[in-house]
Amino acid sequence: MKNWSDYPILLAVAEVGSLTAAGKKLGMSQPTVGRRIRALEDHFKTPLLRREDGILVPTRFGQSMLDHVRRMQDEAAAIDRSSATLEDSLSGVVRLSATEGIGTAWLPGVIQRFRDEHPDILIDLGIGFRDFNLAQREADIALRWESPGEQNSLIGRKVAKVSFGFYASSDYIKRNGQPRSLDEIGEHDGIMANIMDGKQLWLRDGDDVTYPPKRVTFQTNSIWAFGEALEHGYGIGMESLCGRDTHRRKDLQRILPDITPTEDLYLVAHQDLRRSTRIRAVFDFLVKAFKQDQDYFKTGGRSAFDHEPSQVAEKSKTGRLLDAAE
Repeated sequence: MKNWSDYPILLAVAEVGSLTAAGKKLGMSQPTVGRRIRALEDHFKTPLLRREDGILVPTRFGQSMLDHVRRMQDEAAAIDRSSATLEDSLSGVVRLSATEGIGTAWLPGVIQRFRDEHPDILIDLGIGFRDFNLAQREADIALRWESPGEQNSLIGRKVAKVSFGFYASSDYIKRNGQPRSLDEIGEHDGIMANIMDGKQLWLRDGDDVTYPPKRVTFQTNSIWAFGEALEHGYGIGMESLCGRDTHRRKDLQRILPDITPTEDLYLVAHQDLRRSTRIRAVFDFLVKAFKQDQDYFKTGGRSAFDHEPSQVAEKSKTGRLLDAAE
């Protein structure tokens, strides 16, 4: 029997004694209740209800079926209780989404430190530049650039202000010279990373690119491919100050070091995380980790989580949840 929802209808009719009363109890019309009961009887090829003294009562086979239905209800209630217990435990899966760069280079070290405290929580990390839908549980927690999103059901926390700069390989600068101003950038080849909802990683005024390069010689939606193009001398590109150190690029030179645009990074979750101890534990730990690495995201250098013992080792307290978006 595929339509399991018909069984509670049979139980309701048996409990109240009429199709009309069962319909009111279930929020259905009397004809709909009657049609669903007939579908069950047609399936089993035997009557399930009979009329006695003006009320509907189960037949012998119907009563036998109702015993099973009540056990099914008990099992369903047990599943709900089990789910509630799981939400209160520090075990299970937490789905986290992030972009390349932070997601592929920084987060693994942070997550390993988190596992020291919570070995029974599995972090399922999804990497991509699209926004994972938190309402549809594509992810429990997401890292998002520029804003936390517009859904009222989300809570967000601005966790970092990430600095960016222009870079080029020594070989490219040797062949083409080094620009000394933003205007001179327009005389050079450029490399574009199409990220952040398809926006190009470059100086921008809103959605518009400013001081564009003479021509784009390489573009990609992958930070890793972008970094390789920089090293191979395709042109000038913009990347995060922490990204340059993370990728261990030794042959890149900073261009126009006084030009340091920033992008805000938000940690976002659905408001339902208030009911999940394990999701809240991950969220709170990440907030602490970002706070500890503020200088790393602002000026580059070495992350506190880069092969060195972390000072974030104090136990995460999962008391009152975060404030609303900052």
